[in-house]
Amino acid sequence: MNERRPPEPIDLGQVRTVPLESRPSLVAAGDFAAPVLPGPGFARLLASIPRIHAGRAFRELVEAVVAARGRGAPVILGMGAHVIKVGLAPLVIDLLERGVVTAVAMNGAGLIHDFEVARVGRSSEDVGAGLEDGSFGMADETAREVNGAATDAAACGIGLGRALGQRILRSGAPFLQLSILAACARLGLPATAHVAVGSDIVHMHPSADGAAIGAATMIDFRLFAAVLGELEGGVYLNVGSAVILPETFLKALNLARNVGRRVKDFTTANLDQIGHYRPRMNVLQRPGGRALELIGQHELLVPLLRLAVLDRLGIRESE
Repeated sequence: MNERRPPEPIDLGQVRTVPLESRPSLVAAGDFAAPVLPGPGFARLLASIPRIHAGRAFRELVEAVVAARGRGAPVILGMGAHVIKVGLAPLVIDLLERGVVTAVAMNGAGLIHDFEVARVGRSSEDVGAGLEDGSFGMADETAREVNGAATDAAACGIGLGRALGQRILRSGAPFLQLSILAACARLGLPATAHVAVGSDIVHMHPSADGAAIGAATMIDFRLFAAVLGELEGGVYLNVGSAVILPETFLKALNLARNVGRRVKDFTTANLDQIGHYRPRMNVLQRPGGRALELIGQHELLVPLLRLAVLDRLGIRESE
């Protein structure tokens, strides 16, 4: 009986790439949100929302964020890549610069979209079209820079989020002002990246080093646990991540408690287009604390939340 030999791993040296500049993208910086301030009529708009169900939860979340910053407690944003893809990076950066959001955690796809927006002012591929001929995810610069950041991070003993943010800062990219990671690097705020090997387009390229990616994201996991170790009295927002960040949040929180950090009194919130099992269990129910959920489009919920928080903080447009 002839035994069938298992196939050899694909040789990444055979991969065909394309220039990022010439790759079609679905979203462009010209359509991104503008970080305007709440005007004199915003309070009336907010008053028109009923104080029932989501309307009540929305107000409670606003008050939790305002209270956290008032007592010097953190407001941590865990975000999926969709937040960037729907044009919300300018609003996140504004909240970082104003000291409202104090740390960011993102998945591997978030790194990719953050870099591409900074580099060419566009991102997000037509996956179906590219999948037909294998050209999906084959932008050369994206892979070289994101994978290069992993190599830098592993060599320097820093996290992947910080390493890529520093790379984008040093590059002087044309749309640098739209990079959340670069903003965190500039402001000295934690930006952690949580990567599952094989889940991101850059892992299909010869520049991908599994050992470096693993080492860099492991450092970020430990940093995330340290950030969550200071969550007492603060707020954790899970916005648009259905699997990676809810799972990572639960383990990092447990690690913080295991090494003696007191994290009992805090608020968690999940904002997404539909309700998912892991955010509901791992972010809202299992950790303890106060839990809030808002279901809706990010491109509507996040701008409204930002304006409401700034209004409560007294940061308003001049009348």
